[in-house]
Amino acid sequence: MSAGGTGGDTNGAPGVNDSASPLLIERHSDRTIIRLNRPEVRNAIDQSMVDALHAVCAELEAEPKVAILTGTSGIFAAGADISQLRNRRRDDALAGINSKIFSRIQELPMPVIALVEGFALGGGAELAFAADFRIGTPSTKIGNPETGLGILAAAGAAWRLRELVGEPRAKEILLAGRTLQADEAKAIGLLNDVVDPEDLELAGQALADRIASFAPLAVRLSKSAFHAPREAHPLIDNVAQAVLFETEEKFARMDAFLSKREAKKAKKTAEQEAAERARAEAVTTEAIDQQRDSRTREEGDNA
Repeated sequence: MSAGGTGGDTNGAPGVNDSASPLLIERHSDRTIIRLNRPEVRNAIDQSMVDALHAVCAELEAEPKVAILTGTSGIFAAGADISQLRNRRRDDALAGINSKIFSRIQELPMPVIALVEGFALGGGAELAFAADFRIGTPSTKIGNPETGLGILAAAGAAWRLRELVGEPRAKEILLAGRTLQADEAKAIGLLNDVVDPEDLELAGQALADRIASFAPLAVRLSKSAFHAPREAHPLIDNVAQAVLFETEEKFARMDAFLSKREAKKAKKTAEQEAAERARAEAVTTEAIDQQRDSRTREEGDNA
């Protein structure tokens, strides 16, 4: 898949795009596409996938780009790998294996777009919650059934979900094990959009194109300010704006905006002046025609 107008590079660190790798990565000049690649277990998130996600996050922190996160074989991620989760103990929980990587994804400098097709359950849902945007298909199913396995949704859902959909809905999902269908998830804002499966990646690319058309540093600082705690405002906004006010891109974009506005104004003025001339010419022509008709009538009367 090509990223609109960008050159692609699917070559990276050794093994990153090996068909057996837990992630398949496409690198483009303004975005990185990350495909979860454990279709044999419905993209269940295991330690190898967590490690690979940390590696790609390091790339995106060093060279900020929009990230598109998607699944394979019609499934986003059915959850954490239960075979590994079954053997984890107290120290593993305290290490925050999944919560750390999901927080790192949320804190990436540029926006993250999750393309959520099919199941996004448990850890898969929490991975989607860490994204800035979520686009689904009619087959999308989102939920956190962890309590049915004797654990809780400890990798972000316990607090992120309330921020995303409000307390009542979050409690339905977390405490009552409700799984949302695509239309329900969109209705409460958990999905930004629902599109046909064949349009899912196109929708993600279109959103990435739109974000990429804006000033990258302005997008980065807007995201940082958005996620800052309330007590950091308005200082963080003022400082971020002070940085942006001094950038060459700010001047170039505003100059272009003003030039375009002046050009539109000049065009409108020229069109108005042309219309006035046309009306004046029409009035003159009508007056001449009336005089000619009058003379013709007078000549006829005299004859």
